Amino acid sequence: MADRTDDLAYDLHVLVARLDASADKILQATHGVTYRRFLAMLALRDLGGTSQRALAERLDVSEPSASRMSAVLAGAGLVLIDPDPAGGNRRRVTLSDRGHSVTDACLRTLEGRLARLVERSGVPYAAYALNTRRLLAALTESAGAA
Repeated sequence: MADRTDDLAYDLHVLVARLDASADKILQATHGVTYRRFLAMLALRDLGGTSQRALAERLDVSEPSASRMSAVLAGAGLVLIDPDPAGGNRRRVTLSDRGHSVTDACLRTLEGRLARLVERSGVPYAAYALNTRRLLAALTESAGAA
């Protein structure tokens, strides 16, 4: 295949879409969790106990969507939803102990699969990780300047 750097944006889109679909299949088969639910739990792990609004912002979804996701995760025993100590109609969402365990297990599974895929492609995993983080930092920086 010819080197078509002008198609890199599309290639990146295809790669991300395939990685997301693959992650979803892997997590459902190994842990019974969808990739979207895993991402919500990973966000909660990083945010700690937080409001559904903050979770929605982190996931870039609507508040009703974050509320529904939180309810599904609570029904599965993966998160706890409690009244916000600040009062009002807000709810505080935190990972349960089981949620922490499932999140960690999912992360280990995906990291292992990704590392093998990257190495199989001939790209050193450490270099891939470093360059991915550089790209994310540049994107974050440019979004802040916008």
